[in-house]
Amino acid sequence: MQKRNALKLIAACAMFMGATASFGQETIKIANIVELSGGGATAGTNFKNGVELAVKEINAAGGILGKKIQTITSDTQSNPGVAKGLTQKAVDDEVFAIFGPVFSGSIMVSMAESRKAEIPNFTGGEAASITMQGNPYIFRTSFTQATAMPKVARYISDTAKLKTIAIIYVNNDFGKGGLDMIKKALDKSPTKVVAEISTDSGQVDFSAAVLKAKQSNADGVFVYSNEEESARALRELRKQGWNKPIIGETTLTGQKVIELAGEAANGAVAHVGLTVDAPLPAIRAFRAKFERDYKYVSDHNGMKGYSGVYILKAAIEKVGKLDRKAVANALHSLVVTTDKEPGILMNVAFDQNGDLDRESFLVEVKNGKQEVVATLPPLNPIAVNKPVAAPAAAKPAAPAKK
Repeated sequence: MQKRNALKLIAACAMFMGATASFGQETIKIANIVELSGGGATAGTNFKNGVELAVKEINAAGGILGKKIQTITSDTQSNPGVAKGLTQKAVDDEVFAIFGPVFSGSIMVSMAESRKAEIPNFTGGEAASITMQGNPYIFRTSFTQATAMPKVARYISDTAKLKTIAIIYVNNDFGKGGLDMIKKALDKSPTKVVAEISTDSGQVDFSAAVLKAKQSNADGVFVYSNEEESARALRELRKQGWNKPIIGETTLTGQKVIELAGEAANGAVAHVGLTVDAPLPAIRAFRAKFERDYKYVSDHNGMKGYSGVYILKAAIEKVGKLDRKAVANALHSLVVTTDKEPGILMNVAFDQNGDLDRESFLVEVKNGKQEVVATLPPLNPIAVNKPVAAPAAAKPAAPAKK
């Protein structure tokens, strides 16, 4: 009798687990773990809105493999410890993929949890060290500093022809990684770094930092900080009469920076991986849809979140089933073109580290707006522009046993 009861219990548990698995496959759950408050609120909010816009579009078009996407959004408060805890919760919730955090310091801490659980994790973080850990489940939706900084360095040395430059950077994982990479990229160029000026995340007063830049007598300044701090640096540079080139990377000329800095942003030049002002049809369409839904102009972070969801879609469709490990493996050699998937915004190719390659842009702020002054080719144009393989046919799910 006891044996029969035990067998019945095992059978009941098996049926329950099967029903639970079947229910879990009704939707594709993704966690949106982003900075909605604190110093990263601008970046995180844009990233979140981009993710949600893509999810809305994909669901309206029938989902992925016929299944709708469900998002779970959480605020890291721009705190790496909170980000780690939220990632652990997402693992417990058995999500298929995680988007965020955006800040490099947070993803560096939290991605250990998604790695252990074998969950694909997309980030907008740019610190080069993120993808140098051998983590097979981490993927960028932005350039790594190791890719971006050589392009900036070429502009500084070959186009602007600056003999000396001062660097104002934020003293965190993002800023220190950028400092190391720009110095490495300039090392064998005619341009010499004459001042390295450290600032804090959330710093309000940039008067001392700008004074040090002026005292270095550099021919130009490279500013590498978060959005709100970049705006403060621009205002202080203009306040102290700086009239030499101001050069940076994506965060220097973002839409939020331009709004906060006002006229002080005019003349700033930056290399950007993504910009809503790029003269490409898919990007123009994204800008219009984002502005329609959120009543403001997206920055690059909104584009990172939006394109990231479409990259996940392309990888799942290539695999043809909801298998996290197989999707992560596919992402490491994924090439997607806009003729097949306009939502990726630009042709993109991923490498074995989870880093991407695609075109990028040189922009200058003129009359309060970004203006694209040059389109820069991908590092490997042949790989990025090759045709994408046709998605594998999805197998219908087996009906649950009753």
